[in-house]
Amino acid sequence: MFTEVLLALVVGGVIYFLVQRSKRHQLKSEDGWWGEGTPMDGEEDLSIRPYTVRTDDEELEDLYRRIDQTRSFPSLEDSQFTYGFNSHYLQKVVTYWRRDFDWRRQVEKLNRFPHYKTNIEGIDVHYVHVRPKNLPEGVTAVPLLMVHGWPGSFYEFYRMIPLLTEPSNPSDIVFEVVCPSIPGYGFSEAPHKKGFDSVCAARVFHKLMKRLGFQQFYAHGGDWGWLVTTNMAQLEPKIIKGLHLNFAPPSKPGLPVVLSIMLGRSFPKLFGFNEHDIQHIYPVVQNLVVESVKESGYMHIQATKPDTVGRGLNDSPVGLAAYILEKFSTWTDHDFRNLDDGGLTRKFSLDDLLTNVMIYWTSGCIISSMRFYKENFSKGLDQPHSKMPVHVPTGFACFPNELMHTPKLWVQQKYRELKTFTPMARGGHFAAMEEPELMAQDIQNFTKMQEKMK
Repeated sequence: MFTEVLLALVVGGVIYFLVQRSKRHQLKSEDGWWGEGTPMDGEEDLSIRPYTVRTDDEELEDLYRRIDQTRSFPSLEDSQFTYGFNSHYLQKVVTYWRRDFDWRRQVEKLNRFPHYKTNIEGIDVHYVHVRPKNLPEGVTAVPLLMVHGWPGSFYEFYRMIPLLTEPSNPSDIVFEVVCPSIPGYGFSEAPHKKGFDSVCAARVFHKLMKRLGFQQFYAHGGDWGWLVTTNMAQLEPKIIKGLHLNFAPPSKPGLPVVLSIMLGRSFPKLFGFNEHDIQHIYPVVQNLVVESVKESGYMHIQATKPDTVGRGLNDSPVGLAAYILEKFSTWTDHDFRNLDDGGLTRKFSLDDLLTNVMIYWTSGCIISSMRFYKENFSKGLDQPHSKMPVHVPTGFACFPNELMHTPKLWVQQKYRELKTFTPMARGGHFAAMEEPELMAQDIQNFTKMQEKMK
């Protein structure tokens, strides 16, 4: 009798687990108001306004004055980038910025693509919207939303956009691309109230795409863009035709992930681990704990008291450049910490790097961009979306030098309809900016697969 009861309980538990696992929960979110004061009476302003990036002599003179008055401080001998941005190399970057960098020319480059603003939930949301120029007859462009992270911007996608909207291969899909700035970043207005997190950004971007007339669309994201687009898929899974990511750290590690960490080195095939997985996971303490601690100091600051350090960065262009560009060194390849120049120009041009810095400087958005960490982490690590799987077709581009390596098994725990998992030949955290061709091709392959299935 006891054995039969025990067996019934076990079978019942397994059935309950499978039923719960198969349930498709949908994330809930209520409209917000992020403008100053209380919502204005009357109908919502649905207008879409063209926007042009501008600069003037006064802005540049103020920048140069601040650069000229910066106070240097020597780095330790033989420290390279292990203590942060090396002062000796920073002086070279600053000299280039002051003497050779042409912000007016870069502004013209930014304006090559059409910019717009529209007011959603009380704040102006900026976005770049690029339609195909020469769409072949009978071909319909596929809408794609691409979302950046920190300390990046919409500019990360500039080299990739033409590859998607004007592909050279006639058999490739032609995309219509929308790249918004997360509120508080770039030229999007910063929220005026507490609480604007990734779910709020996801809701705002859904409203943006609906306002632009898209009933369904694909979405791509890395860094914070990963979480924002993931939340979009959780909010309205029928609207997201496909989700493409290049960053997906386990937000709520379950039993399969824990077991894979414990046993994966001894039984790699059991968990689908390859040699690359083994090299990047083990030894666990060094690769998953020590490395994370080394590179997450900024996160603790921004998740607790962003306004304090942010005030200093907002006042000093050199300090701002050091803070941002150090990430473009270390997060591109952690071995760059051991180089005198941080390897910055091995993957990027100084013009592109400084253009991203200037977007932060001229918009004065560094403090509000850092607050995004506070808003997301202050609500705890047990938010509904962290426990909720994603039931939208997903493609994942696994770049070898990403901040946190995520094996296929780990991605599958969250993204239950993982259709493609591509080990990429090279690239790090800022993959769209570093390897635009590789990223565009992976988006093409994933989207082609989905469109053929439909």
